Amino acid sequence: MRYGTEHKQATRQRIIKAAGRRFKRDGIDSSGISALMKDAGLTNGAFYTHFTSKDDLVATAVADQLHAQNANIVAQAAPGRAGLEQIVRWYLSARHRDSSDDDCPSAALLDEIRRCTDSTKQAYTDGVLMVIDGIAARLAPDDPLSARTKSLSAYAMMAGTLQLSRALADRRLADELLEQGIHNALALLGVEHEHARIPN
Repeated sequence: MRYGTEHKQATRQRIIKAAGRRFKRDGIDSSGISALMKDAGLTNGAFYTHFTSKDDLVATAVADQLHAQNANIVAQAAPGRAGLEQIVRWYLSARHRDSSDDDCPSAALLDEIRRCTDSTKQAYTDGVLMVIDGIAARLAPDDPLSARTKSLSAYAMMAGTLQLSRALADRRLADELLEQGIHNALALLGVEHEHARIPN
């Protein structure tokens, strides 16, 4: 039985989503094609119908994860400073820290991406800049490019804070670190503390 283009695209997307979840949970190096395809409910043989290699899938999944983060969080945040606070508070929330499905690929995979192929690094760079540009547009609406480096620095600070909070055995200390991280990121971005609503 031959499947149409729509079915093939849906199957490809299922593999990408399953791979993104497993990469963030177990790491890229620890995730073999067999496990990835099993997660997607498919056989190993189907893999090469959709991807030329595992590296091809890694680059695609990393890009997909960052696109989802941008669409679900950054693009949903309010304009201006209120939106910046929403983004920071969502990113450094206990819910985000404790959720592997909503996990940020930067916090989960940065060290492994450093060792990946150039195509994966480029996919990561393009995806991160998309997220960063959404932050910069709220920081400096009239000239977002002028705020790009500061936005990238704040994002790096948040990713590191999230990683460390996850690694600490002391839950109270981990929670305090998130709160301090919110304060630090907002200070870097020049946002005064307000109680902003976190986007769903």
